[in-house]
Amino acid sequence: MNSESKSENKILTVPNLLSLFRLLLIPVIVWLYWFQKDYFLAGALLILSGLTDLADGYIARHFNAVSNVGKILDPIADKLTQAAMLFCLVTRFPLMAAPFGFLVIKELFIGTTGLLMIRKTGKVVGADFHGKVATTLLYAMMILHIFWIDITPEISAVTIVICLISMAFTLLVYGNRNMRVLQGQDELSEKKGTKK
Repeated sequence: MNSESKSENKILTVPNLLSLFRLLLIPVIVWLYWFQKDYFLAGALLILSGLTDLADGYIARHFNAVSNVGKILDPIADKLTQAAMLFCLVTRFPLMAAPFGFLVIKELFIGTTGLLMIRKTGKVVGADFHGKVATTLLYAMMILHIFWIDITPEISAVTIVICLISMAFTLLVYGNRNMRVLQGQDELSEKKGTKK
């Protein structure tokens, strides 16, 4: 087994611990936003969560700490954080039900086909550039709604629609890739398999 394979099989790595930290932040963020109505602190923790996401990705790629566990744990932490925050925002912005519902549908499909791909190919695939752009737009939209208490309905609707479009594009691209691999029409490249 070469050093790269050993690295990919590691569990206790700094990036994985940061992903676990993000998972532990979720109930705290929900409690602060939903029950304490402390929007500022909830937003600050959401930003902290996003920053640790950037940090664990950087550490994984630049310090040979990419692991198969990280490729699974990292997106789980991301999606659960996003879903929890969108669910909280629905209490103040009913239109948030649209990205929340779409996120659930998208992740159920991508997650299910992704697991089938792992079973078929033995490879864990990380996020592509367009997926990261969609995630960034979603976080920006959520943070904007958290801190801008009196955001106008028009601006709120526009930012939500932009996120929905980016999420739909990501679903289309990932869904097409996953289905092609499952149907044997395409193969995963080594490059795709090395991302966190």
